[in-house]
Amino acid sequence: MRILITNDDGIKAEGIKKLASELQEEHEITVIAPDTQKSACGHSITIYRPLTVKEHKIEGLNCKCFSIDGTPADCVKMGINKLIDGKVDLIISGINDGLNVGTDVLYSGTVSAAIEGAIYKIPSIAVSMDRENGRIKYEVAALFIKKLLRNLDVTTIGNDIVLNINVPNIKYADIKGYKVCNLGTRIYSNIFVEKSISEIEKVFEIQGKPTDEVIENTDVYFINKGFVTITPLHYDLTNFKLLKRVENELKNEFLFK
Repeated sequence: MRILITNDDGIKAEGIKKLASELQEEHEITVIAPDTQKSACGHSITIYRPLTVKEHKIEGLNCKCFSIDGTPADCVKMGINKLIDGKVDLIISGINDGLNVGTDVLYSGTVSAAIEGAIYKIPSIAVSMDRENGRIKYEVAALFIKKLLRNLDVTTIGNDIVLNINVPNIKYADIKGYKVCNLGTRIYSNIFVEKSISEIEKVFEIQGKPTDEVIENTDVYFINKGFVTITPLHYDLTNFKLLKRVENELKNEFLFK
């Protein structure tokens, strides 16, 4: 397959290198990533200035690698529309430094890059790794994705769907399996620490920690049990269950009399 690999941790991140290195022997890889760290940038794109693209040589990779001074979504747009000739079969965003479970997906640049691929009707995967238990074992997530692509035809799931995959930071042999599951809830106790003060301004740094409301059968629950979690996502945020109810509650003749 022809695969575009991106991330939100930047072109020099270990996770993107491990993923591309694992997949390049079996697939045609192009790496396109932000030139700097862009975590938690969500689905933002750059519209008020030009974007600069630079080609890189990354040790251990024999594929084309580019950095862009923009966001992860910019990288996907640029890759599809300008940098890659021909069809892209799959987009993989990651391997992210830290989980993207529960409501994290709303802030995540990693997930948003994959969603950008889905908007273009290209099957997409976001993959993230827990940072607990010491050094992040990116090779574990990379091997899981390699085996997943060998055993799953991602095109059969739908070209407008993102598979959001989270991997526990443990040895591959210690993983209990995988669970296809719902998003959980990931709420942070956002603590703003004052760093400096002047007469005209104050500077604060966010130092939030997750206060997980652990609901069974969700990604937050299973990742803590040692499972890889897989959650299908879609960018259409419409609450279809409420469409008729809202329509019935709102009377046009009342609103526009």
